[in-house]
Amino acid sequence: MNAESNLIPLLNIAEEDVNRQMQICNACRYCEGFCAVFPAMTQRLEFNKADIHYLANLCHNCGACLHACQYAAPHEFDVNIPRSMAKVRLQTYTDFAWPKKFGTLYQRNGVTLAISSALALGLFLILTLVIQGNLFTEIEGGDFYQIFPHNTLVTMFGSVFGFSALALLIGIVHFWRKVAPTQEKRQQTPVTAMLQAGEAALTLKYLDGGHGQGCNNEDDAYTLVRRRFHHMTFYGFMLCFAATSVATLYHYVMGWQAPYPVFSIPVMLGIIGGLGLLVGPAGLLYLNYQRHPEHGDQAQRPMDRAFIVLLFMISLTGLLLLGFRETALMPLMLALHLGFVMAFFLTMPYSKFAHGFYRCAALFKSYLERLKEKKSKS
Repeated sequence: MNAESNLIPLLNIAEEDVNRQMQICNACRYCEGFCAVFPAMTQRLEFNKADIHYLANLCHNCGACLHACQYAAPHEFDVNIPRSMAKVRLQTYTDFAWPKKFGTLYQRNGVTLAISSALALGLFLILTLVIQGNLFTEIEGGDFYQIFPHNTLVTMFGSVFGFSALALLIGIVHFWRKVAPTQEKRQQTPVTAMLQAGEAALTLKYLDGGHGQGCNNEDDAYTLVRRRFHHMTFYGFMLCFAATSVATLYHYVMGWQAPYPVFSIPVMLGIIGGLGLLVGPAGLLYLNYQRHPEHGDQAQRPMDRAFIVLLFMISLTGLLLLGFRETALMPLMLALHLGFVMAFFLTMPYSKFAHGFYRCAALFKSYLERLKEKKSKS
């Protein structure tokens, strides 16, 4: 083993601040029952770069520890775990992004990139329809494949989605290899830890404040509303994804061509999911504007809001497309909807969307550590 491989990566300013605060928290331990961060913290006496990246993605930015902390500002220690973790968490999305330059570009210009991509793509499709002379053309039966052929859409969106999914997967693999110790990489994957991590992610367990009453948003009052809006957003997205999957099955396996009736399975899944993707992001956007200024990293709020608006607009234009599919407005609605969907696919591995996957990996590691600790005590 050469000398270079023994070098310990130096912490940057944001990571050093997390290290400083974790040392204070480790001595205090008042917040040990709040979320998964603090039990993971107590298993460490010092925090290297990998530990800090792991803990940052384990943090759900609920704010409970900030409101309970006796060392928060105006105390001279100025402990603010949600803010410090948020800064490092964003950094990890860039550090582990593939290609890394794309992650850096999004971090610096996330809002501009997301919104301009959606508008530019939508405008491009609208101009295409203008040239074709069918921007305001009523299509019998609402068959949007008469506007843009099926194979064209599959090629365009399939290739972009495939690249984004691959980039996201590579990023998660890089993250796991960095934060997981050698023994965790080599051991057989415990199903128990995987199931526990999955349950915690699907139920947003760590947005309950550790006591089931919820976390904090704009003040010291506990609330579950943020958790509920997150659930609406996540499950709304999953239902829309299920609608697309069922429609794909219909097309390629059953030989049933779109458009499908309103009361068909893919359309009903899309409607219910779309409504969830309206209410959830709208609620999260409202809560984002109402959040306490010390929660998280203020510099990231425009990026967070841009992502929320992007999800909202995907759902809104999708529902409008369904509502106007048998009118002359259908081509316009289709162009706008496809523009927002394409922008989402393009930014997927580098935007706030990636946080769910990194957090799932961090949760899995935390439950692996708990199993290991439980076995060592037994």
